[in-house]
Amino acid sequence: MTTLAPQPLSPLDGRYRDAVAPLGEYLSEAGLNRARVEVEVEWLIALTDRGLFGTQPLSDADKNRLRDLYREFGQAEIDWLAAKEAVTHHDVKAVEYLVRDRLDTLGLGRIAELTHFACTSEDVNSASYALTVKRAVTEVWLPKLHEVIAKIDTLARQHADAPMLARTHGQPATPTTMGKELAVFAARLRRVADQVAASEFLAKFSGATGTWSAHVAADPEVDWPALCRQFIEGLGIGFNPLTTQIESHDWQVELYDRARHAGGILHNLATDAWTYISLGYFTQIPVAGATGSSTMPHKINPIRFENAEANLEIAGGLFATLAQTLVTSRMQRDLTDSTTQRNIGVAFGHSLLALENLLKGLDSIALSREALAADLDANWEVLAEAIQTVVRAEIAAGDSQISDPYALLKDLTRGHRVGAAGLAAFVEGLDISDAAKQRLLALTPATYTGLAATLVP
Repeated sequence: MTTLAPQPLSPLDGRYRDAVAPLGEYLSEAGLNRARVEVEVEWLIALTDRGLFGTQPLSDADKNRLRDLYREFGQAEIDWLAAKEAVTHHDVKAVEYLVRDRLDTLGLGRIAELTHFACTSEDVNSASYALTVKRAVTEVWLPKLHEVIAKIDTLARQHADAPMLARTHGQPATPTTMGKELAVFAARLRRVADQVAASEFLAKFSGATGTWSAHVAADPEVDWPALCRQFIEGLGIGFNPLTTQIESHDWQVELYDRARHAGGILHNLATDAWTYISLGYFTQIPVAGATGSSTMPHKINPIRFENAEANLEIAGGLFATLAQTLVTSRMQRDLTDSTTQRNIGVAFGHSLLALENLLKGLDSIALSREALAADLDANWEVLAEAIQTVVRAEIAAGDSQISDPYALLKDLTRGHRVGAAGLAAFVEGLDISDAAKQRLLALTPATYTGLAATLVP
């Protein structure tokens, strides 16, 4: 057997690459290294802007050329860093060497010693992860989640008045509308999306053990905490002043728990959509040329919802692991967070893939109002709730002498199928006012939906 040429090990880098490619801009190794270069460059500019250690502020032209190191970061830099890390066995040190090398090329070698000045690797890493995760979430993942919410909203409004038999515990229950049930998912997801949008993305920049010791040794007159806060917040992220060698990652734990929560709601949506398709409530729109089953030509399988379900489970497991691992670091630092954080992109990748499949799945279904109507018409016994509630109101008003309306309806309907005629005959024989009888006789399972249609925003 011949040996295969190197192949992608993860399906995210293979068959699903196109669906998750936008995340690679930020959460790949290259995306992380570009952010590291950005932090190193901006730290150089921050130090020289303040004229520290005999420097002068750089000209606007020099600043632009320096910023081009990360703005035009590409394959040449990726290859350079790979070669250098093969020697240093330290990724952040390789980035420092890259910046130093480019400073000489730009004629700015005079400030080379301020590269990575007083930094521990985790100063650069915490800022870089905060930048890349923030950008990935706010520019890629969250907009896709909002697309799904918008699609659910559209379907909810379209089907707001579509009466549907509810199934509590899987059994026929008080009718609702398909639109109202979809609106529940949209509301749940919107709440979590708002929480994600309000997330903090924090970094530390306080040296080897979070004490600014090297900074103070170099210049005790500088207000280093204030300078570092201004620097970090200038990058568009939040500042954590009280840390060990690493930023404590609590913001990441909160974010991944929220992403996992959103995934749980989406998983619920996927399984419910699958079930509604199974019941015939939704029909699937055929795709020209697509094969549903290799042996059964008639089939259109709900693969988009099944794919989403599986990928949400994978993402949820990874988000849970990230949150569980990142919350702890031994003493002032251990490396468990390092390899764990390299999987942030994998977690969001499976989640993004699920969102994409949910969108496609929701775009390829059509509501069968006929199936909904047939199901309702086969379950007139769900009106028992309405009848016993009206009777109780009649008793309270002194218009009926019935002693136990619940038991009366339970005997009639529990475990029995009761049709329209049988229910009408039962209502006609009740000791209640004519107005109440007429109100009940006018009810059908399809009209017994209360305010469901009005609950859809």
